This record gives sequence, C-alpha cells and structure tokens, in this order.
Amino acid sequence: MHPVAALALLAALAAPLPPDAPPSPEVRVLVGNFIPGAQPDGNTVVFRAPAGLVVVDTGRHVAHAQRVLDLARRLGDPVAVVVNTHWHLDHVSGNPVIRRAFPSVEVVGSRAIDDALVGFLATYRSQLVDVIGKTGDPAERGRYQDEVARIDAGRALAPDRAIDAGGQVALAGRSMEVGLERHAVTAADLWVFDRPSGILAAGDLVTLPAPLLDTACPRGWKGALAHLSGVHFLLLVPGHGRPMSRREFESYRAGFDHLVACAETDQPGRACIDGWLRDLGPLVPDSDQTFARDLLAHYVQEVLRAPPERVARLCGEEPGTGTVR
Repeated sequence: MHPVAALALLAALAAPLPPDAPPSPEVRVLVGNFIPGAQPDGNTVVFRAPAGLVVVDTGRHVAHAQRVLDLARRLGDPVAVVVNTHWHLDHVSGNPVIRRAFPSVEVVGSRAIDDALVGFLATYRSQLVDVIGKTGDPAERGRYQDEVARIDAGRALAPDRAIDAGGQVALAGRSMEVGLERHAVTAADLWVFDRPSGILAAGDLVTLPAPLLDTACPRGWKGALAHLSGVHFLLLVPGHGRPMSRREFESYRAGFDHLVACAETDQPGRACIDGWLRDLGPLVPDSDQTFARDLLAHYVQEVLRAPPERVARLCGEEPGTGTVR
C-alpha cells in the first residue's frame, strides 16, 4: 500500500466504520450486529480479486448474507470464494444463501466443523428443540426454529476446500496469507491477511467488547494472538467490533493475557473484569461496558475457571495427561 493511502487508512480509525465501509479501494467491511439480547452476526470482510469476490465469513441471519449479495451486485462481481474463519453459526450460516446465489462458489475453511456438527452443534440443537417445546411465545419459538434450521443446513455450512496448514493461498486469483491456529477460539481457526491492502481479517481471535470464550482454549488463544502480532498488518478487522490499528490490537492482546492470568489467581472475578476494561480503555466505550461486564462475568467463572477436565477437552488434550489428541 502507498504510504499516503496507509496514512489515510489509519486516520480513518478515529471513528467507527459505518456498515459497508471501504477501508481500502479493494476491500469492504460489512459490520455485523452484536447487541445484548440478540443473536449476533459476525463481521464480514470482502476482498476484490481477479476472478471475483473473496468473502471472509457470511454471518448468521439471511439479512446479513443479503448484504453480501447486494454488495456483489453493486460491484458487478460474483462471489468466487467464501473463507470461514471458524464454525460458529454467526460466521457460517450465510453460506447456504451465498451458495444458492452463486452455485460455483468455493467455500474454504478448517475441518473443525465436522466434529462440531456431531458434537457441540448437535447438543445445541437438542437444547433448542427442548426450549421450543416449552415456550409459549410465538416470536421466541420462531427465533429458535430459525436457529435449528441453520444447524440443519449441515454440509452446506462446511468447506469445499479444507485448510490443514497455514501459508500463501490463491483465492479467486489473489494470493493471500491464511493462518491456521489450533485450539484457540475453536479446535481450528483461520485468519486471512491481504498484504497489498495491509488488512488482516482475524475472525473471533479478536472480538469486542470481550473475548467470546464459549468453545475456547485460553492458552491456545494466547498463542494465536502472539502469532497475529507477528503479521505486518495496518488494519485488523475483528470477528465482532470495529476495526483496530496495531497499537489497539496490542492493547487487546495485553488485556487478554492479563485476563487469563488473573483468572488463574484467587482474585475476585470483578477484579479481572476491571483489569480488562482498564487495559482496553477506549476500545470498550462506556456504552459497551455493561455488556462487556455481563459477558466476562460468565466467561471468567464458566470457562477461565472451569474444571481442569473441561479445559483439557477444549484444548484437545486427554484429561489429566496434557497429551494433545
């Protein structure tokens, strides 16, 4: 990227990107929805490539995936490749919508969704069905039925091309670096770095206003953030939240390390949460602080201070042995 363009890009970080904002002439960011009390959509990053668009993550709701289709129509380019950073529904559920509109699209991702479909997502589906049978609220029932339908899409959520190792990958005729992190947010997470634009799509390895630890291995996540620190990016687009500069990312990384370290002590959970908000500073504005506290109150107790056997399972280890399966 030209130095003047780089300076303009960094200057634009002073304010959050509006939906569909172009951080670079060849890149668009479709900002996802993430508010208390609603199922989220992850951020989507769209790169223009010689053979069409490279779309990183497709969101959860049809309306979010439709934004991708609308953008493709405005740009006059087909969606050639979808890269899923991980298997969480708010990042892959738009895949069937994209596949119907562009039957020749290639979906790229890790193999971790195979286990998720018969493990975590199958269990989640059973829980949803149980709640559907008990709720008397038609709107609530509809939301849960929509979630079941997303899981039932099954193989339409899964990749056509599995990434088993990181490196330079040709995506729609554009050479991009794809990183693979084992046992971080999920059993296998991808990130995508586009060197010409300096933009790194990090998926849920970075999320605001707090890390989303539901399926995470905290120590593996720390290692993944260390790897991201070694990437020479200008702008990092997180899985949720506004894009950030390198300095802001390093604040995030330090905050994550301190949060995990605090949870390993006997300090009250509130002290760990206070430390997170202090470390991140303006990355978590006043309007998001209550939400961040609510999320972290759950994650500190239920994940970071979970029984060792649960932590071992999420880290891909045999409980009590430290041996990775």
